[in-house]
Amino acid sequence: MAGSTTAERGERRRESSGPPAVRPRLGRRHLRLIIILAVALVFLGSGTFWLLYGSDLARVERVSVSGTRVLTPGEVRAAADVPVGDPLAAVDTDAAASRLREKLPRIGTVDVVRSWPHEIGLNITERTPVLLIEKGGEFTEVDDEGVRYATVSQAPKGVPRLELNVRRGGTTAASLRRFGEGRLVREAARVAREVPDAVARITRSVKVRSYDDISLELADGRTVAWGSGEKGAAKGRALTALLKAAPDARHFDVSVPTAPASSGS
Repeated sequence: MAGSTTAERGERRRESSGPPAVRPRLGRRHLRLIIILAVALVFLGSGTFWLLYGSDLARVERVSVSGTRVLTPGEVRAAADVPVGDPLAAVDTDAAASRLREKLPRIGTVDVVRSWPHEIGLNITERTPVLLIEKGGEFTEVDDEGVRYATVSQAPKGVPRLELNVRRGGTTAASLRRFGEGRLVREAARVAREVPDAVARITRSVKVRSYDDISLELADGRTVAWGSGEKGAAKGRALTALLKAAPDARHFDVSVPTAPASSGS
């Protein structure tokens, strides 16, 4: 079989390579497009950076505070130390939250947020006392997690005293050695958190003799043997039922909530 002629081979090469100069022209167009896009991105990035950090259009002008009850907004602003006049984007919100928690332990939760274009918001929740530890005429407030967070000269109304009845050689002393005071305080706070609202309002003191021997003294002299902080919800329900069933009783025992008891009249 005869091979292809020189003319045929040339024709095939022309067909496979396409029209001359088309491919280089497409390559130059793509290159120009890439260059244009790169320049646009540089200008866009520079403009955004200037807007956020260099202009006066997004700077801190106000620091708002919400959630205060005992603290004042001025105290919260001072502790947060947010730099007014700085670019809003440059404010370290985590650092501001850390300063608030460190300087104002009364704060339980805090959220520092940017509100564009000119405001930083300090949204806090203050701790609520469930117990008071009295010492030297002052009162240390304890929240429902057992955190001792503030000392005040005047006792808040409606908050029971915590009494750690330490006796040399007694059960409380042994519990202190075994669990430590902090654990016993947390257990007492756990009990105070689970007491039914109607009872909490008239509870005068929470007494801790040991880890599993916690009792309540009510304002009218009645007492409640609660036991440990475990099964608090069940104990609360049992106590509510006992108070209705035996309104004249003086002593209630819900340390075993499945077998509550009352006595005295």
